[in-house]
Amino acid sequence: MLLRARERAGQLGCTPVLPGSGAVLSVLTASLRARAVVEVGTGAGVGSLYLLRGMPVDGVLTTIDVEVEHQRAAKQAFAEAGLRPTRTRAISGRAADVLPRLTDGAYDMVFVDADKEGYPGYVEQALRLLRPGGVLAVDNALWHDRVADPARRDETTTVIREVGRSLRDDERVLSAMLPTGDGLLVAVRR
Repeated sequence: MLLRARERAGQLGCTPVLPGSGAVLSVLTASLRARAVVEVGTGAGVGSLYLLRGMPVDGVLTTIDVEVEHQRAAKQAFAEAGLRPTRTRAISGRAADVLPRLTDGAYDMVFVDADKEGYPGYVEQALRLLRPGGVLAVDNALWHDRVADPARRDETTTVIREVGRSLRDDERVLSAMLPTGDGLLVAVRR
């Protein structure tokens, strides 16, 4: 099922979560016993499957994507995985519009893997959505090893670098950079 979801991601031109990062996402959701998770950027559902793998059977994943075609591919992946439709809530729309409508402090985990320029706003919304002890995970936090290279000053690299700095310095969280996949920045809400 993951392989087919990855193939669909390639056909749609969206980059799926890498296996190392996916494994960490499964472990995080399992360790949190996460019943309520938000995913910003559904893609073809690869990250969703990793998140759901670690969640209890009564857990619900709310996944947001602006591309209806991506949501359709993800729903196909969920069906192939044998997931009950009640386990996922797919919302089509811009995350910047959808996230403010979600309930404060009601989520165990938020996973951000969407348009990189939107990361600062998504991260700020995620911190509002997380319960104390909840976990934020930000994918592509090393951005093809560009973030660590101070000579790289393109817009995307700069935005991702700033997100890492802001979380490092934010008293509301305890954060760590995991060098798995393309970098997974995790932060626990205090």
